[in-house]
Amino acid sequence: MEKSEILRTVEKNKIDVVWLQFVDILGFPKLVEISSKMLERVLDEGIAFDGSSIEGFARIEESDMKLIPDLNTFSILPWTLNQNVKVARIICDVFDNNNKPFKGSPRYVLQNVMNEAKEMGFFMQNGVEEEFFLFKLKESGTPSTELVSKGSYFELLPEDVGENTRTEIALNLEKMGFQIEASHHEVAPSQHEIDFKYADPITTADRIITFKIVAKTIALKHNLYATFLPKPIFGINGSGAHTNISLTDKNGNNAFFDEANPSGLSQTALNFMAGIMKHAKAITAIANPIVNSYKRLVPGYEAPVYISWAQINRSALIRVPAGGKNSKRIEFRSPDPTANPYLLFAVILKAGLDGIKNKLTPPDPVNGINIYELSESEKKKLSIDMLPSTLIEAIGELKNDSVIMSALGEHIAKKYIEAKEKEWESYRISVTDWEIKNSLPLY
Repeated sequence: MEKSEILRTVEKNKIDVVWLQFVDILGFPKLVEISSKMLERVLDEGIAFDGSSIEGFARIEESDMKLIPDLNTFSILPWTLNQNVKVARIICDVFDNNNKPFKGSPRYVLQNVMNEAKEMGFFMQNGVEEEFFLFKLKESGTPSTELVSKGSYFELLPEDVGENTRTEIALNLEKMGFQIEASHHEVAPSQHEIDFKYADPITTADRIITFKIVAKTIALKHNLYATFLPKPIFGINGSGAHTNISLTDKNGNNAFFDEANPSGLSQTALNFMAGIMKHAKAITAIANPIVNSYKRLVPGYEAPVYISWAQINRSALIRVPAGGKNSKRIEFRSPDPTANPYLLFAVILKAGLDGIKNKLTPPDPVNGINIYELSESEKKKLSIDMLPSTLIEAIGELKNDSVIMSALGEHIAKKYIEAKEKEWESYRISVTDWEIKNSLPLY
């Protein structure tokens, strides 16, 4: 969008406030709020803020930072148009006090890897299937895990408050310019999914952050809580963020498609997939970034545990959905919704490019095989390894993977690992309900 178009839209819709939005290294949205009267100046000059107060950003002596709006991300928050205060938002890039892109900005990290792909003649397109739960709020206003519905996969519950809330979320996203491809109830009770059209990685990551804000806001209007926690309830499926990926070449052709191959996959696709598999353990620290993530990555609940690929096998880490010349892609199934999407897409792309550069070859596909039923010797014969089973194990793999560490850059890698090791230590020394329930009566 042009600056003049934004200003006209703000005036026409009588917008009062503009959110200048960005994310910290853990993927939490942050914002600086300005009056619409300040907007023209901010569009011209940016706005200063204190970076030392943001997770993983800067030390006190380096705290002066600046937000520079990305004009193409301007959007009105449609549910505010009927309220006293009308709000719009613009996503911003972060610059340091020398007016250079800040190396600790997740958006900058992703753009760096995208530039590397561009130099190799490739442009990534991706979309993510973000799953979430809707739970009831307690009288105190805090979240519970009380189910809203007993629905299951694709179930139609037209009078259900969860269904109506999901519909309202989708409609508000459409008003913000999203192209919604699908919206449906997921496998677990009170679990939902809204899918929007694929795009370049920056745009998709921006949309994911926006989607989460919209989902939580609309849910609260219905006295519900939208949670993206991977495994909020034991014994039912957790929430994933399956990431569909393809590459296009300089001419706009799908670089993953080859009609001469029975699988429809090109050599580029196979190399890219092999790169992801090679670095999958380190990627897990980014794709599954919290302690709770590993409660989802267990056998029996459709989440992948083993590093493998297949065309017809949803237990594999990477699945190749059916598709032709324009739609051939791969689906990376381990990520969950707590992942910072900018960092996630950066490490996935970096790993895939490493596979292309070094002409890596994936093992044979595991079509029609239930990996969970294989013996250890059978898995070894098929070159099937396991993903990390805990956050601290994944962080250890990240530290030892120079390719994925280089994708993050020195600043974010250091700060991210510090934050995750602190989280693990806090969890490690905590006394859990499980211990009280199962050990206290015995000892």
